[in-house]
Amino acid sequence: MHYISTRGNTPKMPFSDVLLMGLAPDGGLMLPKSYPKIDDATLTKWRQLSLSKSGYQDLAFEIMQLFATDIPKADLKALIDKTYTRQNFAKDEITPVRTLSDGIKILELSNGPTLAFKDIAMQFLGNAFEYVLKQKNERLTIIGATSGDTGSAAEYALRGKDNIQVFMMSPHGKMSAFQRAQMYSLTDDNIHNIAIKGMFDDCQDIVKTLQQDADFKAKYSLGTVNSINWGRILAQIVYYFKGYFASTDNNQQKVSFCVPSGNFGNICAGHIAREMGLPIARLIVATNENDVLHDFFTTGNYRPRSADKTYVTSSPSMDISKASNFERFIYLLLDKNPQQLSQLWTNVNNQQGFELSDLLDNIHNKFGFVSGKSTHADRIATIKSVFETDKDLIDPHTADGVKVARNLRQDGELIVVTETALPAKFADTIVEAVGKIDIPRPDATKGIEDLPQKVVVLDNDAKLVKAEIEKFVEPK
Repeated sequence: MHYISTRGNTPKMPFSDVLLMGLAPDGGLMLPKSYPKIDDATLTKWRQLSLSKSGYQDLAFEIMQLFATDIPKADLKALIDKTYTRQNFAKDEITPVRTLSDGIKILELSNGPTLAFKDIAMQFLGNAFEYVLKQKNERLTIIGATSGDTGSAAEYALRGKDNIQVFMMSPHGKMSAFQRAQMYSLTDDNIHNIAIKGMFDDCQDIVKTLQQDADFKAKYSLGTVNSINWGRILAQIVYYFKGYFASTDNNQQKVSFCVPSGNFGNICAGHIAREMGLPIARLIVATNENDVLHDFFTTGNYRPRSADKTYVTSSPSMDISKASNFERFIYLLLDKNPQQLSQLWTNVNNQQGFELSDLLDNIHNKFGFVSGKSTHADRIATIKSVFETDKDLIDPHTADGVKVARNLRQDGELIVVTETALPAKFADTIVEAVGKIDIPRPDATKGIEDLPQKVVVLDNDAKLVKAEIEKFVEPK
C-alpha cells in the first residue's frame, strides 16, 4: 500500500516513511491511495478472532497489516503484542463494551496509562516509532500540541524511547489540574513541556508552522503525534471493528457510533472503518460549545474560529475550533480533488472558511455523518443522570457523547459512544454534577497533583518554540 497527500504534490510513500513525517511536504495530510474493502466472509473471520483471549491483538494485526505493508508481518505482530497487554491497559480484554440502562453502549477506551482513549493509539505509535527509527538508523524530534489528553498519552508512550525527543505544547492554564500533573510531573530527559499563552488552536498552529518550515524540519528531524499522524488513525480504526463485534451478534446488524470530537481524528478512524465495509449506520459527531464541526454537518458551512473566540469549557479536550484532521474527510467528499481541496484550505488559512451545502446529501446519506451539540449544563445533567440510573461515572466528554446520542437516537438504532477518558481526570466537574464522592482512580495516579512540575511558559510565538528545540537537539 502507498500513501499520497490530500494536496496532491507529494510523491507516494510507504507506511514507515509516512509514520515519521507528520504533515506532508506540500502542507496536506497523508492517507492511503485507496482504502481496503472488507467482505462479509472477512468480517465473520474477524468476529471470531475478536472473541478469543488474544482477540484484540489478533484483530489489530489483521487490520494493520493491510496498511503497514512495508513492515515484515512477524515484526508488526510483535509490535502489536508488545503494545496491547494487561500491563498497559489494566484488563485482559482491551476496549470492552458496557451498556447503560437506556440501551446506549459505551466503548471503554480509557484503561491505558494516562486514562484517556488516546493511549490506544499512542502506545502503539511509541513502539512503532522506536522500531522504524532503529531500522532506518535515524532519530526523531516530536513536536505536538495538546488540549489535554494527547500530550500525556504521547509522553507516556515515548518517555525513555531511544532516538526520540518530545516537545509538547499545551494552552497555559487551560487544562485540568490532573491533566497538567500527568504531563508536567514527568522527569524523563527526552520529555519537554511548553505551556503557550493562548488556546489549543494556537499550539496547533505553531506545530503546523514548524512542520511547514522545510529547512528547520529537516535540520531537526521533526515529526508529530497529533491526529495528523497516520499511525494514530490506523491504530484507532481497530477499536471500531472491536466495538462493532462486541455490540452485535451477526454482520447484518448495523451500529452507529457517537464520538465526542474536537480535532476530528477519532471519528475519522470510524469513517475509514465504514469506508472499508464495517456496517456502521451513522457517525454522530458530538461537540461542546465549540461547535464548528456541528455547524458544518448541519449546514455545510465550515467557519473555524480564532483562538480568542474559542470557549474554555468543562470538556477541555474538545476546546478546538480548527479541526486539523478534517481534511482527510473533505478530500474524499470532494472525490479526491486535491486542487479544489487546496483552494478550500487556502480560504481557511485566510480566515474565510468554506461552504459545501450542496454536498449535504452526500455528507448525511453517502457518508453517514450527523452531529449534535452539548453545553456545560447538558454534560452536568448527563453525568448526574447516568450516575443515578446506572451507578456509572462518566467523564465530561463522554457525557457530551451520551447526551447527543440520546437526542439523536432513532427508533431501534443501536448507538455506541466512544469513551474519552476516566472521570478522575475531571474531578471538579464530577463533583459539580453528583456532589462530593470518592472518585475512583488507579493507584499509580494517586497524589500526582502534588508532585513537582517541570514546564516552560512561552508567549504564542513559533520562534520561541524553535529556540527551545535548539537548546536540546543537535542539528543534523
